[in-house]
Amino acid sequence: MKAVILCGGLGTRLREETEFRPKPMVPIGERPILWHIMKLLSVGGVNEFVLCLGYRGEAIKEYFLNYEALNNDFTISLGRGHSVSYENAHQEQEFRVTLSDTGQGTMTGGRVKRVRRYLDNEPFLVTYGDGLADIDASKILEFHRAHGKIATISTARPTSRFGLVEISAGNRVESFAEKSQSDTWINAGFMVFEPAIFQYLKDDLTVLEREPLERLSSEGQLMAYRHDGFFYPMDTYREFLALNEMWASGEAPWKLWK
Repeated sequence: MKAVILCGGLGTRLREETEFRPKPMVPIGERPILWHIMKLLSVGGVNEFVLCLGYRGEAIKEYFLNYEALNNDFTISLGRGHSVSYENAHQEQEFRVTLSDTGQGTMTGGRVKRVRRYLDNEPFLVTYGDGLADIDASKILEFHRAHGKIATISTARPTSRFGLVEISAGNRVESFAEKSQSDTWINAGFMVFEPAIFQYLKDDLTVLEREPLERLSSEGQLMAYRHDGFFYPMDTYREFLALNEMWASGEAPWKLWK
């Protein structure tokens, strides 16, 4: 199964980090968050990626064009007989990455529509270039194949940013729960689609999360994979700092690879 990763947004709520680079290139530790997403998907057997580029997409192209040199030991012969021999030090030898410029103003559904020719008329996974989870792509695919519908979204219960306080009738604080988990479910951003999804994607201005998913839901063609584990989007500078703190501590829940 191939994974389509949406990498074209402006990332305006994280302007401190995205003014000069696209959001998927914002680093967690020494690697872009995009690299972390690809690594966690690879644990579930996904090693082929289609990246939908937009805002400052050239930075992502440059990263992968230089990936071998940046992540390998290598020997270089200079002069007329110029050659480079890589020593295969990095662990992404099986990755195959297609980088597609899907436009500056294209919406999420339009970006997916634009990369149809790279998807071999088979089921494919779609996710965003700014969210991490301890999720197993193979389990989502297994769930998707079992129900036989057109689409699957993963859902998670977000952790509240605020502590919850229970107060008695006499205004005495009875309990205090720091950052408790919500009882509601949200779209965690890891989705699987059958090729029939393209019937729901009209043009560049199609927002995947609106009419296509709403229509699929009304037709009984949308199922939810419930993920009870870790899920953390990187929408704000506060969340950027939190993810980097997790990584630096050695306790990053999304690090499923060795």
